[in-house]
Amino acid sequence: LLLGIVYEVTKAPIAAQEAKTKMEAQQGVFADAAEFNQLDVDSAVAKEVESNGVTVDEVYDALDGSGEHAGYVVQATSPNSYGGDVTLMVGITADGTCNGYSLLTINDTAGLGMNAKNDDFKNQYAGKQVESFKVTKTGASADDQIDAISGATITSNAVTEAVNACLAYASAMEGGN
Repeated sequence: LLLGIVYEVTKAPIAAQEAKTKMEAQQGVFADAAEFNQLDVDSAVAKEVESNGVTVDEVYDALDGSGEHAGYVVQATSPNSYGGDVTLMVGITADGTCNGYSLLTINDTAGLGMNAKNDDFKNQYAGKQVESFKVTKTGASADDQIDAISGATITSNAVTEAVNACLAYASAMEGGN
């Protein structure tokens, strides 16, 4: 009985906090958007772009100030990070440029995998128009290459595969741009 009461008392504040976190993540990856409208995930497209256990969880149409489509914010989860699932949102403009990502959940080792939250790592994805990214340990020499986090290649790969699923999903929805 007490657990039921605690659940009822806490579920609304928890839901409100989750909604706030998602809204901040959306704004963080698509600052130019004035509004985000949640769309149904196209299961056929999702199935096509999901691999290695990565799932496309949510999709939002990013609208500019005049209500016109500016791109997508796609949420994906990779189960392959060192600490388990990593869930993130990626902003992708209509021309296929990656605006970057915002982490929603990650449970990796402090000082290693948790560095995926740091701007030094995150900024490698931003402002790049590529079909997909690849992780390298030898230094990025092209736009589609991401320098792995030192000591956290598994996390680097998990983040990158989730970003790649988001890019592929948005590209398919834009008609292959």
